[in-house]
Amino acid sequence: MGVPDLSHLDFSAPVETHSFDGLLFDFDGTIVDNVSHIEGRIPRDYGSDAVEIPGARKTLATLGQMGVPWAVVTSGTTALVNGWIDVLNLAQPEYMVVAEDVEKGKPDPACYLLGRRRLGLPFSAEMLVVEDAPSGVKAGKAAGYKVVALATTHTVEQLRDAGADWIVKDMLSLTIEKWDSRGKRVSVGIQDSLTL
Repeated sequence: MGVPDLSHLDFSAPVETHSFDGLLFDFDGTIVDNVSHIEGRIPRDYGSDAVEIPGARKTLATLGQMGVPWAVVTSGTTALVNGWIDVLNLAQPEYMVVAEDVEKGKPDPACYLLGRRRLGLPFSAEMLVVEDAPSGVKAGKAAGYKVVALATTHTVEQLRDAGADWIVKDMLSLTIEKWDSRGKRVSVGIQDSLTL
């Protein structure tokens, strides 16, 4: 779909820090942009067409180093996601929810609810969803979670209308600030979000 033109928008909101029990990431458009016209192609043959979303590699590496519970929740297939992870040498999530795991796709919240369960977190857990698509934003909100939307593949208007709590340009706006291993809470800094 390509990156929307964001040059006319004000992404300068001050840093906010929020605490969550875990994080759930969409994959395509959030961690990597494999461009929709090559969606069905084998990642190993077309890896040069993929572009990492700025900040994604660092965020995933930090989560792994700190031991923060996180999962990928995507409409992609297992083979497609694992292929891109291997080709781009990205952090391998311990937990994933893929298209084959749910009967209904996004905007149905089942995928994000399953992601929370796979992390071993209770229903009352406070979760942060990181998404790029309106249907994923709606799924995260329907699950009862906070959602930060990356304006990497859809318009700001579409993300706002879907109900995103924050809208940022990319993953460079997210900082994993602290992991409290006793209280099992992660503090996430959200900076340079769209001023509404």
